[in-house]
Amino acid sequence: MSDEIPLTEQVRHEVRDGIARITLNRPEAANAITPDQRNHLIDLLAEASEDLSVRAVVLGATGKHFCTGADLRASRPGRAQPEGAPERPGGHVSRMIRTGAQRLVTAVLDCEKPVIASVNGTAAGIGAHLVYACDLVVAAESAKFIEVFVRRGIIPDGGGAWLLPRLIGIQKTKELMFFGDAVSAADAASLGLVNKVVPDAELAAATDEWAARLAAAPTRALALTKQLVNRSLDTDRATSLLEEAAGQELTMHTVDANEGVAAFVERRDPTYRGW
Repeated sequence: MSDEIPLTEQVRHEVRDGIARITLNRPEAANAITPDQRNHLIDLLAEASEDLSVRAVVLGATGKHFCTGADLRASRPGRAQPEGAPERPGGHVSRMIRTGAQRLVTAVLDCEKPVIASVNGTAAGIGAHLVYACDLVVAAESAKFIEVFVRRGIIPDGGGAWLLPRLIGIQKTKELMFFGDAVSAADAASLGLVNKVVPDAELAAATDEWAARLAAAPTRALALTKQLVNRSLDTDRATSLLEEAAGQELTMHTVDANEGVAAFVERRDPTYRGW
């Protein structure tokens, strides 16, 4: 079914008012993500980093689900193998994870524009990790989050064991990953996985409000702030302070920094351009 629908319709993309909106659009498959969709998402996030007209990214979905994980029914033609070679030779699975789920999560973390997850429903497996990699998360009250891997007898992938402890601590991470229970939006917010929970009917408006604020902010300053914060838990104090100083040096030479200082002196609201 998905092969019959253009990829640009399976993953919708538009840029308007400084905001790139990337929307998963296979509600009939609960927005389970295929390899082609995943690669397209990665390309769109890289494009958002480079596009000066983009100053914020919103990652959302249509239907009742955000993303229920990898589409295990989706298949792609593999490389021709020598006669007698095993179907899954040594290194095949780890390579598939590195170039697939891990690359997708990394694309969100490394995107130079702030990324908001607008979670309309279930986010499970790599779908949940896609959310956790985003900079801000707005969730509908009906949304839920599931570390579904244990239910399949496998370990979490897509960087989950790296992301979750940094967000909620080791003990709570083990609880979610060991049991695979669904976590409500309200509970996810209390744990620190979600920034804001709103009634389902208000999800789009709440997301748009934050996206508009980010699109009007000093874009390069946000990019460097994101980089510093994402590295903070893996960097010693001395290195972090050096990177902070270097980042401030870079930021102070931007047009937006000059505008911010001028607006302060002139007692007016700044108008940032994104560079």
